[in-house]
Formats: sequence, C-alpha cells, structure tokens
Amino acid sequence: MNFKKSNQLYNQGLDNLVGAVNSPVRAFASVGGNPLFIKKAKGSKITDVDGNNYIDLVLSYGPMILGHRHKKVDKAIRKTLKNGYTFGASTKNEIKLAKIVCDAFPGMDKVRFVNSGTEAVLSALRLARAYTGKDKIIKFAGCYHGHSDALLVAAGSGLATLSIPGSKGVPNDAVKNTLIAEYNNLDSVKKHIKDNKDIAAVIIEPVGGNMGVVIPQNNFLKELKELCKANGILLIADEVMTGFRSKFGGAQDLFNVEADITCLGKVIGGGFPVGAYGARNEIMEMVSPLGAMYQAGTLSGNPIAMASGIATLSELKKQNPYKKFDEVAEKIEGFLINAAKKYNVDLVVNRFGSMINPFFTKENVTDFETAQTSDTEKFGVFFWEMILNGIFLPPSQFEAWFLSSALSNDDMKKIELAIDKAMEKVSIV
Repeated sequence: MNFKKSNQLYNQGLDNLVGAVNSPVRAFASVGGNPLFIKKAKGSKITDVDGNNYIDLVLSYGPMILGHRHKKVDKAIRKTLKNGYTFGASTKNEIKLAKIVCDAFPGMDKVRFVNSGTEAVLSALRLARAYTGKDKIIKFAGCYHGHSDALLVAAGSGLATLSIPGSKGVPNDAVKNTLIAEYNNLDSVKKHIKDNKDIAAVIIEPVGGNMGVVIPQNNFLKELKELCKANGILLIADEVMTGFRSKFGGAQDLFNVEADITCLGKVIGGGFPVGAYGARNEIMEMVSPLGAMYQAGTLSGNPIAMASGIATLSELKKQNPYKKFDEVAEKIEGFLINAAKKYNVDLVVNRFGSMINPFFTKENVTDFETAQTSDTEKFGVFFWEMILNGIFLPPSQFEAWFLSSALSNDDMKKIELAIDKAMEKVSIV
C-alpha cells in the first residue's frame, strides 16, 4: 500500500498548520508514522489521497452512522444549499430538529443548538451553575468533555483529588472548582460531596468513549443520579459520543437514568458541525433570552447542519438498526477474541451498541486506570496492520471504533481477515 501523496501533504502541511493537522489525534502520535490524508468517502468506505480504500470504523468519530453520503442526507443538503448557507437568523428546520431531539430524550423539554460538543458542554456547565447558584463541578478521570479550560484537568494519584491543569495555558484558577472522581467508583463522588457543599453538577459520559469503551458497572449511573438528587446537584450526561448510538435517543435511558441536562453533538448534524444541550423547562428557561444565563452563537442552528441532522435522524429512526448493530459488534468482538486466542495475545474487548474497543491487556477495563494497563505499543502495530489490510481505525488505543448501518457482509469478511492478520503481527512484537 502506497502512502506517497499523504506523506507529501504531511510535509507540506507542516509549513502552515500546527503539526500539519487541525486536531491532535489526527497526527498519529500514539501509533507512529505520518497521518493519512483523506480524499473522499461513500457508504462504508473511505479513500485516501493515494487511492487506498478502507472500510471506515472511525466515521468522523461517530456522526456518520448511516455511512458516508447517504442518498437521503445528500438530497436534503443539496436542496437546502440552493437557498443559502447561513443567515444569522432563525429558520423553520431549527424547530423541526429540536422536536425530533426532544422527543428522543425523556425529560428534555427544550434544547439549544450550538456548533460543537465542546460548546454544548461549556454551556451546560454554565447553566448548571446558574440554576443551582453553586460553583464546583465533578468530572471523572478518563471522560473527555472538550477542551474548555475547566475540563482540561488530570486526576492525580488519589481516588478523589482536587484537579490540576492538564494542559499548558490553563491557569490554576480555571480548574480550582473542578473535582476529579473515578469512573465506576461512587465512593470517590461521595467523598467530594462530603468535603464540598457548593457542587453544582456532576458531568459524565454515560458510557466512557475517550478512554476506550468503558461500561458503567453495578447500577453506577442509577446510584450516581440518586446521590446527586439527594444533594441538590445536577447530573449532566455528555452524550456527544453515545447519543443515538445504542438506541434512538440516549444511552442514559438504557441504564434507567434521566440526566438533568444532556449534551449532544456529532450525529444530530449528520456530519456537519453541531452540538446541543437540553433539559426540562425549569432549567432551560434560565437561558437567554428567557433567563439570565447568557449564551449565543451566530452560526448556531446553521441551516445546512439542521437539514443534514433532520435527514440523518429521520432515516435512522426508519432503519432502526440497533439490533443489527448489537449483532455486528458481537461478531467483531468474536473476531478479536478468537484471533487473540489463536496467536496467544492478551486482549479484552468492551462494546456498547455500535461502539467497540479492544484493549491489549489482561485486566478487566472498568475505568481510566485499568484502561491504561493496555499495551499501546501493541496497539500501534495492530493499527498499522489493519490499515495495510484496508480497515480504517482511530489512531489511538483510547478511542472507540464506530459502526455504520452501511456495513455489508463482504465488509465483515474483510474485517475478520484483517483482524487475524493484524493479531498475528502483534504476536511477534
């Protein structure tokens, strides 16, 4: 497989782009080698500038749930483009998409569209503080909620500790009100609540997707919600990654939990930049122009993103691919486990709905600490062998793989064969 043009573009990009990329994970730093540059995609396939074709299990980190350029989504986008690109004013489709989203999430009466998951989360935190009149928030080690200052924090060594900045340029004062807890460890949350009386919210990914796929254990989410309610704390579910991925709605619903505020992104724009946060009326009415919590955006509710989102979610509801997603994910898990046994490679696999992730470790992965036991060197070998065999994966051990409804039986055969070859390569490292 030839990567000549990708390598040329990478070297050219170094002149005027930071690291030749616009997002760090695209730099392939954790897997080695130079990043691939993509030219086009259709259905389950993505094609790089050298003409190499891959079965896409990245899917722009989730939103291309129908596959690339689905004909109904394409049609809706082209129709909307004829009327203009952006107006800085309201359009009918904002109301239509808002109803689709609110109907899919119990307890969500109103929603506000923004332009990214990061923007949705920072707005949700401001809203929680406005509603409760409190300042502190709790987040979980290994859960990523965008790059706003208050959430770029590291956990430290204890189970429950005050945060320290996780990035240069983030002042201590920006994270002084952010507390770190351990995913699947309710006691770490209880300790913070005991020590701090001014906690506005707990924010969590219902299913961890940025430390690999990590599932809540033993009624963790349900007990977390009860704990928050008992202490006057809002629960924020960051479903930017999990929204519409395991059911038509949110992952929280499958765990019998109703968050106070839900953050969304990715899929509700069908691939266009979009985010959203929503809640019941009494909370959302704190948001300007109804309330005193200010948040605005010229491109929020962009007509192209709204049209794409409506078409994507409407087709998704019609297809209802969730049973198939479970079956396909189970098959891929089987491919991984069987190949690992065949070549005597330590491996565990976590999956949830249309998200799946292998870890090169013996440990049962239930939190950030156990996720970090995975052998990232082995993953790097596995990644490049999958690329060479035509499977496009996220270039990080700690990013979930995503499935689309465009995957075919032929794609599955190729995935199985690639996994076998990649695992054999790993076994000789």
